Amino acid sequence: MTLSFFLQNVLLGFGLAMDSFSVSIADTLSEPDMTRKKGLCIAGTFGFCQAAFPLIGWFFVRFLLNIFIFLEKLIPWAALILLAYIGGNMIREGLSGDDSPEVIDHPVSAAQLALQGVATAIDALSVGLTIAEYTFMTALNSAIIVGIVTFLVCIVGLRIGKKLGESIGGRASVLGGCILILIGIKVLLDHYL
Repeated sequence: MTLSFFLQNVLLGFGLAMDSFSVSIADTLSEPDMTRKKGLCIAGTFGFCQAAFPLIGWFFVRFLLNIFIFLEKLIPWAALILLAYIGGNMIREGLSGDDSPEVIDHPVSAAQLALQGVATAIDALSVGLTIAEYTFMTALNSAIIVGIVTFLVCIVGLRIGKKLGESIGGRASVLGGCILILIGIKVLLDHYL
């Protein structure tokens, strides 16, 4: 592993982690009393997904190119649908509470976290095109670097979300839901623009 390979994959990791970073903020807004263990689980889920999806894309490109080309067209729509669904639920829950300024806690469920992980990482399937010439071990090293960078970026996002949630109180989950929906729209627009 050369220094340029490492730096290239760190930068790739930062680029791929931005959606996960934003969702980490939204998760903390939704669940301001989140435990450290749950935060590590969230960051770990996003890191795992961001590492796994480029490898899945690599596999598709290397062995199932025709299937990958078909699936690539569906990727942004799947991300939009998943993030809009989760974000819409967060907004609905945030608006259904009373108007008190106290913080409303809507814990992120395991199912929501799994959907968020897939929705934020699904566009990383396209990275399979850029790493298609790599051997499996090189692609695996790339994915590990991306996963670690995503994990660390999400830890920062969770801390930012906690501070932001403390300042805006009970409507934090509405803001978090809006962030998720906007990320879904961004993924779709990035694909077509």
